[in-house]
Amino acid sequence: MKKIINSIIAIMTITALFLTACGSDSTGSEGTLSILASTTFLADITRSVAGSRVQVGSLLSAGADPHAYQPSPQDMARIEESQLIIINGAGYEQFLAGLIAGKNVIEASAGLSPVEDAEHGVDPHMWLDPNLVIAYVENIRKALTEYDPAGAAVYQSNADAYTAQLQELDGWTKTQAGQIPADRRLLVTNHEAFGYFAGRYGFKVVGSVVPSFSSNAAPSAQQMAGLIDEIKKLNAPAIFLDTADNNMLAKQIAAETGVVVIDDLHLESLTEGAPAATYIEMMKYNVSRIVEALR
Repeated sequence: MKKIINSIIAIMTITALFLTACGSDSTGSEGTLSILASTTFLADITRSVAGSRVQVGSLLSAGADPHAYQPSPQDMARIEESQLIIINGAGYEQFLAGLIAGKNVIEASAGLSPVEDAEHGVDPHMWLDPNLVIAYVENIRKALTEYDPAGAAVYQSNADAYTAQLQELDGWTKTQAGQIPADRRLLVTNHEAFGYFAGRYGFKVVGSVVPSFSSNAAPSAQQMAGLIDEIKKLNAPAIFLDTADNNMLAKQIAAETGVVVIDDLHLESLTEGAPAATYIEMMKYNVSRIVEALR
């Protein structure tokens, strides 16, 4: 009798392990889908759609510069353990080349038409236009629904609510930009990140310190001289940098032109707490700093 009982216990144990293993294909350790986003702002957008049904992490930490990112062994383990990877797409995550092969990857910007420059390639900075982020939300909602059909109603409700917030942010940004005289809506940046933002809200991009969509490039002396001449010609009031950018060249240009250097924007990463703890807070902070400098 004892052998029979032990056999039954063994069979039940094996069955439980089998069911757990099967479940691990689509759910995390706590019974929820485990997702890893490439950046903090994508993780926040994903959480806004997923709610409490999904575990969402960010590969890059708050304040990290994606252009200087080097994966650690811990990062590679996190990628391997995640059921779904959310990336911006449009060539932004070159730092993940080869690391996400074979993984379930969702491009948040799928279906959008990125701007492409013959010299610099594709501009991936579409998230700086909240109106385009609405497409991100829909792509993320569809992906979550596919991997967790039982949560479809929750994801739809959350996506609708967050889309309304993005539409409100878009309207607020238009109002804020309207406070700046048209001839002062001029953007000089560290690298070419503000194209979509400028197009949406009526700014002119005068130029960038680093003439590239990545901050890793280096300008030539001729390019620096050309930017200085353009700033002087248009009377651009300021140069705008992300907190992760090296401000040395911008300060050199400022010494030549008399412009102000604003080097505390958050364009590619959230912060731990204020002022940019969420994507919407990040955008409002950046817009407020830009308006303050140009008004």
